[in-house]
Amino acid sequence: MVRLGYVSRLQVVSGKGGTGKTTVAAALALALATEGKRTLLVEVEGRQGIAQLFETEALPYEERKIAVASGGGEVYALAIDAERALLDYLQMFYKLGSAGRALKKLGAIDFATTIAPGLRDVLLTGKACEAVRRRDRKNAYVYDYVVMDAPPTGRITKFLNVNDEVAGLAKFGPIHNQAQAVMRVLKSPETAVHFVTLLEEMPVQETADGIAELRAAELPVGNVIVNMVRPHLVDEDALRTAAGEQRADVARALSRAGLGGARRGGLAERLVDPLLEQAAEHAQRVELEREQRAALAGIGLPTYELPLLGEGLDLAGLYRLARTLRTDLGADRAQGAA
Repeated sequence: MVRLGYVSRLQVVSGKGGTGKTTVAAALALALATEGKRTLLVEVEGRQGIAQLFETEALPYEERKIAVASGGGEVYALAIDAERALLDYLQMFYKLGSAGRALKKLGAIDFATTIAPGLRDVLLTGKACEAVRRRDRKNAYVYDYVVMDAPPTGRITKFLNVNDEVAGLAKFGPIHNQAQAVMRVLKSPETAVHFVTLLEEMPVQETADGIAELRAAELPVGNVIVNMVRPHLVDEDALRTAAGEQRADVARALSRAGLGGARRGGLAERLVDPLLEQAAEHAQRVELEREQRAALAGIGLPTYELPLLGEGLDLAGLYRLARTLRTDLGADRAQGAA
């Protein structure tokens, strides 16, 4: 079973829209870049979500350091542009140089990446896989980890399974060989695909469907990361107690807290019903979340939880999420070494 950050050097993060997959990918990159490690955080959808999270200017098509993690580790980021990646590809395999730039001016590059989405995905995934394999002059990996903020759950299998996509474009030659090289990385233990979800029925169902699709395509599934988990404030037993024989005790407790006098019909007593209504809603949500946790447990993958940041997500909050993940990473490494 692949453990989060324990074996895989390419960490792919997907999830239903609205679950916070970009936030989780960024926090994961920070968590992995600890103790002097170097991580590359890759964006492939052109939304510049990473730049917004790290409160920096829009990412260019080049690897740029955007953060320093605990222990002196570094996080670099790259927004992969399919057109620029195709120019790199043409230069690498065909030595077109200025001719490739001329093709871009004529609109041929945009045309190619638009009519051939399979080629586009090969270019995007190929750039990330190249970063995974890249070594320096001492033959050491340039990046210890590469984290990809990938497309949503509904498209992730098709996006990663580029070999099938390219089959209709090229049976042999450089494009075919590039797709084969990409798939060797994506289907190896070097890769793990994680799914971000919420404790809600639709995201959990999409997560289960996405994992089933990945498994059918023989792509490596990593873990489930439950994002924006809210604390449990009251359970059903406490709610029943408060609503029943201890209802008067609730009113007296409110009164002692300075919320009106204890007399019958006073403010404290009038607050009981609205508070119990809110408590009932909370207890109902707790029960629904319990059901979704059971559904996730049935998938049979390790599950991590990240808290909902009530004050909103800023750069400090992102580092806080990274610390939570780092604690889990340490627990995994300890378990793996045991």
